[in-house]
Amino acid sequence: MLERRLVILLISFLFAQGCLAARTANTAAINEDQALLSIYGQASPRLLWSDHGRLTRQAQELADLLNSADTYGLRPADYMAGEIADQRRRLTDSAGQSAANWTRFDHLLSRAAIRLANHLHFGRIDPRTAGFELKESRPPIDIPATIAILAAAKNVAEALASVEPQFYHYRLLKTALARYRSLGSDPSLTSLPPFGRKPLHRGDDFPDAPATRKLLTALGDLPTGYSPAPGEEHRLDSALVDALMRFQTRHGLAPEGSLGPQTFAALTAPIALRIRQIELTLERWRWLPAFDTPPIIVNIPQFRLFAFRTLADRAAEVMQMDVIVGKTYPRTRTPIFVGDMKYVIFRPYWDVPRGITVREMLPEIARHPNYLQQNNLELVQGESDQGAVLAPTPANISALAAGRLRLRQKPGDDNALGLVKFIFPNEHNVYMHSTPAHRLFLQSRRAFSHGCIRVSDPNALAAFVLRNAAGTWDDQKIQDAMHEKDSSRVVLTKPIRVMILYATSLATEAGPILFFDDIYGHDRRLEQLLGLAPVHGTNSPH
Repeated sequence: MLERRLVILLISFLFAQGCLAARTANTAAINEDQALLSIYGQASPRLLWSDHGRLTRQAQELADLLNSADTYGLRPADYMAGEIADQRRRLTDSAGQSAANWTRFDHLLSRAAIRLANHLHFGRIDPRTAGFELKESRPPIDIPATIAILAAAKNVAEALASVEPQFYHYRLLKTALARYRSLGSDPSLTSLPPFGRKPLHRGDDFPDAPATRKLLTALGDLPTGYSPAPGEEHRLDSALVDALMRFQTRHGLAPEGSLGPQTFAALTAPIALRIRQIELTLERWRWLPAFDTPPIIVNIPQFRLFAFRTLADRAAEVMQMDVIVGKTYPRTRTPIFVGDMKYVIFRPYWDVPRGITVREMLPEIARHPNYLQQNNLELVQGESDQGAVLAPTPANISALAAGRLRLRQKPGDDNALGLVKFIFPNEHNVYMHSTPAHRLFLQSRRAFSHGCIRVSDPNALAAFVLRNAAGTWDDQKIQDAMHEKDSSRVVLTKPIRVMILYATSLATEAGPILFFDDIYGHDRRLEQLLGLAPVHGTNSPH
């Protein structure tokens, strides 16, 4: 026992000297062989996980954790759980208790621990391969020192938790994963017979109401113990309608309480699909660095913005609002990236992107001679806001088509950007802005833009952001800036981190688990990158 403690202390000492640091830039690229060599040295007989021919308590706890790696949203086979179990059984046989076997088992267990700690801290893949552009990496961890800590831990699971993301909603989602794995043990829950072509409404006959009640009770949308009134067993009664509305809200559907094709597709999606959504979202959580300043986050599939007042990911500390994101066509999707908001522009011009000019505006201009005037559009020379405005002559229209002039829309209530835009400079030319098309926020699926993000409450976002600007920006001052004659720019005192993310599941503090459609197919792409077989079912757009 004394020798083993000395080994652990030696590893920790070398870590403190910086000799054994195994660092990575937000990838799963730690060299396991090099890390093992750092831990064990050249042909050293020292062992971490056994003592005088007996497995340590920490070794047993670690082996159990590896065997239950699915509780983290991972696969036990990736951490040699089966091989570890085989070698562990061999060591219980007196014939297998050779020094070589003990050493082989010790190295195997350490290798599995290295891999698990690495994956829990950084995720299994480089997020850039999945189309996520990060400005910063997760903080590095010292893998050999981590293994030493695990080998001496009072509680291995708690020690391992220290390398995971420390976000509250990450922990909530892990809890949700355990719950949905339990639900997944009964695949008949979502095996509902087709209800027919005609949508069902409150009071309609519904032969499969009992099975639907069973499912909604298991999911938490219908209170446990509810029984329909006599004669209502096979009817879409009020309680079932209310439960359907809760279910629809959780799945990004219009909460109408009726049963139509979209709701039926969501109800019958296999639990295994929901488990997969949670697993993929946990992977994305592991890519995120800890917040060093309160960020603004947009979750694309949720069509939702979260503006943090503090560093804590708690609902009470976050302002939320609906947003509109890019259409699902490849060229109009909102990209997944991180930027820094630096200024706000009131009464902005809209510089029409070249692609929109060519594909949409020029055909309209050709068909309607007054199109430019009717839509407050003007031809501009050069890239500056002070560029000369030119008359819409045939020659100038030809110059626009050739790319020698650009098109912009003048500020005003009908401007496509509304009355304010929020700029976080990036190579995608994506920003947040208000919009005159308020009716679009009535839709549950809001993928309507060309890539930029339209916000439902620009006044509230402006007030939130401009706390970080010179002067006092109250509601009246914001309104005045929105309705002045000229455009104006307000520079923020400190940039605000903006994170455009993509997650198709979310655990809430109130309890309900939210699921969203994989509108851009990023879940399918991440499945492929992780080598996961697709789940039978669909999470595609309705």
